[in-house]
Amino acid sequence: MAEQGDFDWELHPDLEKFVVGEVNSFLSKNAFAKQLSDRMLSETSTRFIDWVDHIIIPESRAGYDSLERIGLREEKSEGAPDGSRVFRHPRSYLFPILTWESEVTQLSIKPESIEDFLQVFGNGINADGEPFAPLRKAEVKRDGDTLLCAVERRGYGGFVVKESSDTSNYLNALGAMFERKRHFEEDSEGMQEVVETISSLSGKLATARLSDAFFRSERAYWQRRNRAGQVQKARQDALGLGWGNHDHHTYRSSRANFVGMIRIFESMGYKCREKYYAGEKAGWGAQILEHRECDIVVFTDVDLNPDETEIDFAHRGFEERETKMGTVGLWVGLHGESILQAGMHHLEARFDHEKLTADLPKYGVSVMPPFSHFEFLKQAFTAGEMWKVEKRRLDRLLADGFITKEQYGAFERDGAIGSHMENLERDQGFKGFNRSSVTKIIMETDPRKQHFAGA
Repeated sequence: MAEQGDFDWELHPDLEKFVVGEVNSFLSKNAFAKQLSDRMLSETSTRFIDWVDHIIIPESRAGYDSLERIGLREEKSEGAPDGSRVFRHPRSYLFPILTWESEVTQLSIKPESIEDFLQVFGNGINADGEPFAPLRKAEVKRDGDTLLCAVERRGYGGFVVKESSDTSNYLNALGAMFERKRHFEEDSEGMQEVVETISSLSGKLATARLSDAFFRSERAYWQRRNRAGQVQKARQDALGLGWGNHDHHTYRSSRANFVGMIRIFESMGYKCREKYYAGEKAGWGAQILEHRECDIVVFTDVDLNPDETEIDFAHRGFEERETKMGTVGLWVGLHGESILQAGMHHLEARFDHEKLTADLPKYGVSVMPPFSHFEFLKQAFTAGEMWKVEKRRLDRLLADGFITKEQYGAFERDGAIGSHMENLERDQGFKGFNRSSVTKIIMETDPRKQHFAGA
């Protein structure tokens, strides 16, 4: 059953104050972590707090009542260290807080690959857990009563390294995702093949593990076609971090294939969160999905009519009707379905917004003006990548009346806007999205506007 509802993602300043205080206290006591934090900011334009996976603090320093007052709720977890308690805020993106009887504060960061991180900083340190296991962990640096650790997650939400029995199946899934066919004459054929690929793997692997394999390949595919992503990934890889700071993954779909795409995500354990509608003038909407164990959020865009906003369009789909092709539909028409040959429209990761905006131009990557700039949420796209468009797609769009002959010639000559990377900064525990300003940036990145100001 889809978890739809009225999501009002409130601000949580008291929670943020507590979390920031704990992290800053840790950094003041652990010299290695402080140096790493400084390098993250200066060399990757990211904030240390956005790399924190979880923190374990002494019970004596934070009692149950104190944590409850700032909105944290205790949850039962089979994957917690003995004698510890796990607390999360159900409506915030901020990481879990654990407590234990020890007086040592343990903070774990989350590089995408623990081997990459240890190659840079490990100096002979070995990680617990076999390669490609659901969880691997390394104790990186102890300083007094603080211990910095690194964890690598591959589809697991617990905190204790356990022996893995599914590594072979995970590797098979990872290979299948990287190698899957994406180019088809008909999108319907491609959608069916994705379904069959996932179905053949899901019986042998937990959905969280399958999801992790899927999105590792999706990020890699997107990155190969996005120079901003290549530049920023290289900066983060220099510190062995990878894409551990991802916030959400954005897909675009035709109206005809939208329900099929949602079913694919649901088959990997995703739950529908809130629906998103940008407004009557925008002509598009989205279904947001989340896999809580994987900590992955998916934003799925589709052309949407005003009278369709109240229906469960993620599962009911759309009636066939004469409709103007909007920004999302045109992008799919030009480049293909996101889940097939086009890949993601953008990857959004967490950064120090102002620092990344200043740093990327040094590498020849420009950043568009922000479309959200609040104290709790800042967002901006990098300039869109220009992709060559297949002639058969242009022929179809022209024949169906969705582009003019003049637009046809421009797209054939210059290509069309493809993907972006998104520069995002979250504060005050805000987990949601900005509706009104997103409408403006989506309209600004409509491929028709790259040549025709009046389109």
